[in-house]
Amino acid sequence: MRTLATLLSLLSLTLTCAQDLTLDLFVSNLDRPVNIKHAGDDKLYVAEQDGRIKVINADGTVESTLFLDIDDRVINSGNERGLLGLAFHPDYATNGFFFVNYSNNSGNTVIARFSRSTTNPLVADPNSELIILSYTQPFSNHNGGELAFGSDGYLYISSGDGGSGGDPQDNSQNLSNLLGKLLRIDVNNSSEAAPYAIPTDNPFVSNAAAQDEIWSYGLRNPWKFSFDRDTNDLWIGDVGQNAREEINLTPATDTGGLNYGWRCYEGNITFNTTNCPPASNLTFPVAEYAHTGGRCSITGGYIYRGTNYPNLQGAYFFADICTQEIGYLQLDNGIWTSTFENFSGTWVAFGEAVDGELLVASLSGAIYKIVDSALSINENALNVISVFPNPAKNELHLDFSNTTIQISSIVIYDIQGKAIKNVLRNNQTIQTIKVSDLSKGIYIMKMKSINGTISTQKLILN
Repeated sequence: MRTLATLLSLLSLTLTCAQDLTLDLFVSNLDRPVNIKHAGDDKLYVAEQDGRIKVINADGTVESTLFLDIDDRVINSGNERGLLGLAFHPDYATNGFFFVNYSNNSGNTVIARFSRSTTNPLVADPNSELIILSYTQPFSNHNGGELAFGSDGYLYISSGDGGSGGDPQDNSQNLSNLLGKLLRIDVNNSSEAAPYAIPTDNPFVSNAAAQDEIWSYGLRNPWKFSFDRDTNDLWIGDVGQNAREEINLTPATDTGGLNYGWRCYEGNITFNTTNCPPASNLTFPVAEYAHTGGRCSITGGYIYRGTNYPNLQGAYFFADICTQEIGYLQLDNGIWTSTFENFSGTWVAFGEAVDGELLVASLSGAIYKIVDSALSINENALNVISVFPNPAKNELHLDFSNTTIQISSIVIYDIQGKAIKNVLRNNQTIQTIKVSDLSKGIYIMKMKSINGTISTQKLILN
């Protein structure tokens, strides 16, 4: 068990600032996207807070038909409630089951299973709902809301401490309720009479004073958790009260029952230790950061396990909603170093594509791919691609005679970030693109190479 003293002496957190990341717009015009998951193929499923799930194709286009619409049973008050979590069953390709975490019209948490349509795999049956688990929320905030299947096949659920401020009901340290916890249940062979079972190795099954569903506790508002797809380690981003944001790392070898410390501690500092266990019985965060420079609320993410950006391999990505920064942790000689980079967006969710590449969603409606700048932009090589005339009127010409970079596509975006023209590279040295069908104004043009290199240029149409 890590103690506070051990943590502070061995795992110091170094903050650095650089601009090593680029965000490549993937899809826009969504409505408050708060969860991104894949179902085992190259499509992405995006949960919107008001109660809808949309299918995003690999090229960033959005299926015209909603995957699921349960707006009628999801509270639409915004803030921290709504449709918050999505997880596909490990055997989704066979059984068609997926699970959602939402706040119902009474404001309470519902974990429900739905089924894919038998006639259209890109549409779910809204009438197939099987409520797996529900519990009361005493306040409107701190709902947690994430869902994920572990490598053990069990469904993990994050719950907040019930809300208000300072955990006034002391829920997180109370094993007799499900608030401020990470839950672990068995949803296989579910039926209306028995929607889930308790895994026999859950840590509190022999404790008559504890809820059997609890896997770990002492959380405030775990706004996103994930499993490392390579190691199965568990990562949790837990939102702090007024001083610290924390990241918890739990090894895959853990057998459950960990106490992450809230409301006794906020990060590594004491908050309210009345009736709290000794610090030696708690598991402290692997990293934390203070509320400096306006930072105030962490969004947990994923370990990068893609192949496009070797420099990011093994980095844990997270964000702060208030400062619009995206950060990542990297382990260097036993020290976790955290890098923060400035962007513009209310970052509420990360997503992991089937190939391990990462995405990030802004509450404003856009989803971006996370790109390593060192590999994505080669200024000297790409600046020799001539674009003329600019301003343009009817046609735009791109001269590739001075570069050996193989461009795969050219995309033109309007100033709201919507892709309005997507052109494949042909074999002409000077490629002509018709723009007479576009309105006058300012646009952004991106050229993408076959290895992920991106060039961005402002375009004016008269």
